[in-house]
Amino acid sequence: MVLPRAAKTQRRTRIQEEKEERILEAALEVFSLHGYRGATVDQIAEVAGMSKPNLLYYFRTKEAMHRALITRVLDTWLDPLREFDAAGNPVAEIRSYIRRKLEMARDFPRESRLFANEVLQGAPNIEDELKGPLKALVDEKAAVILAWAKAGKIAKCDPYHLIFSIWSTTQHYADFDVQVRAVLGQDQADDGRFEDAARFLEQLFIGGLQVRDQAS
Repeated sequence: MVLPRAAKTQRRTRIQEEKEERILEAALEVFSLHGYRGATVDQIAEVAGMSKPNLLYYFRTKEAMHRALITRVLDTWLDPLREFDAAGNPVAEIRSYIRRKLEMARDFPRESRLFANEVLQGAPNIEDELKGPLKALVDEKAAVILAWAKAGKIAKCDPYHLIFSIWSTTQHYADFDVQVRAVLGQDQADDGRFEDAARFLEQLFIGGLQVRDQAS
């Protein structure tokens, strides 16, 4: 991870920490709109309300800001999957995962777009994270889903494609928010759309994972 320059000093003041957060907030806004390639340090400095030299004291490069954000986003984004409990009830665990992912789509749309933009550009800055920690976590939770299926607690399914499908359907509400609100219309475009989506996705996934009676 590329650390901000100020973080390498022995003591970081409250002002330094506040400025780093201010820069990262501005960087998030710019990267989520323009992607890594389209964003510039000048744009980030303007949004942060800082001079370019002052900004570069804290983060030497655009890459440093992007990596700091991506590391934070990945950590936050994977929290719901980490909490997937092998000892829990499968239906309750899957329902909770769907709802937490939708909550994140509602509360962190810019972070979702930041991640999506990076992946659409070939993930040049996070390939190691995708092939390393992300893959390891998904492998671990895929094994949990397989164990549930083998125990007859859920229907047999491909655990990886189940996880991918939950990702894509929930993050759609962040990455394509403008389209969702436009199609739903003003009467249905308030935050209630996330509850409507949660109920539908629960029905879709949990209904599809129910073990069918094969006696007939």
